[in-house]
Amino acid sequence: MSTRRRQTHGQRDDGDDGKSMRTAESRSPSVSHVGFLTGLWTLMTLQNWILDFGRPIAMIVFPLEWFPLSKPSVGDYFHMAYNVITPFCLLRLLDLSPRRVPATLRYLTVVFMVMGASIHLVGDSINHRLIYSGYQLHLSVRDNPIMQKLQPPTLVDSFELLYFYDEYLGHLMWYIPFFLALVLFAWGSFVPSSAPASQRQLPIIGHILLWPSALYYWYLVTEGQIFSAYIAAVVAIVVIVIYRQSTSTDVLDCNGRFLLYTFLLTLAMIGVWVAWLWNDKVLRQKYPGLVYIPEPWSWYSLSFNLQR
Repeated sequence: MSTRRRQTHGQRDDGDDGKSMRTAESRSPSVSHVGFLTGLWTLMTLQNWILDFGRPIAMIVFPLEWFPLSKPSVGDYFHMAYNVITPFCLLRLLDLSPRRVPATLRYLTVVFMVMGASIHLVGDSINHRLIYSGYQLHLSVRDNPIMQKLQPPTLVDSFELLYFYDEYLGHLMWYIPFFLALVLFAWGSFVPSSAPASQRQLPIIGHILLWPSALYYWYLVTEGQIFSAYIAAVVAIVVIVIYRQSTSTDVLDCNGRFLLYTFLLTLAMIGVWVAWLWNDKVLRQKYPGLVYIPEPWSWYSLSFNLQR
């Protein structure tokens, strides 16, 4: 009888120990390092170029008869795919961060991003459809000839509201959470200085992906007119790196380095772009603010004829 009680008591202890170990593991703020995320960074780079940058190009290339003006364009379908794949990539990035980001913060960030991207989908679709009616992207809404012919004139207010949803509210709700997710990922992308070189150093594939990734973010920041959100993310990551390295022996891991190097290279590209168009009088009139960063498609609309 006593032997049976000791066995039963031992089994309960083993069960309690197993539960406590599982509980401790579930509460652990860190996950094991998986090295450079080649597949995920490649997927993000490809889908950014194809689904985001390629949207307006696809709308020009594909025959208008295939996608009537009263129906979604091929670019809209690209945007829909982007709105599904990008949130998945961001959630996966945050899940694989060496230091786990709180679940509530992860989900709220992605939810707001999807909402902003969806608002932008509608506004951008209509604005690009207006090109076929003579709308000129390098001019403001009220300065466009087709808007000046509208009757009653109050209809222009509705198109200005559409432009606000597209270029301002949609972009802010899309890109602020997007960059916040990347900053949160960088916050968790640190490893001890004694970690293996494969965890600390950027591999060859990382250096290859660096250039197309930075070039895309140049397009994203300039076309999306989100320099404020972008530069805030760059400053935040730099501050995080300086703080962590001054208070501990941790260093930025290979994925964090890839993100930081990408953003710094993007900043250099933006500087070259602004310097090139610094004296353009027409674009200066459309972008009169303190921060002068012309949109690539506005420059293209000014330099070439987008109408068919």
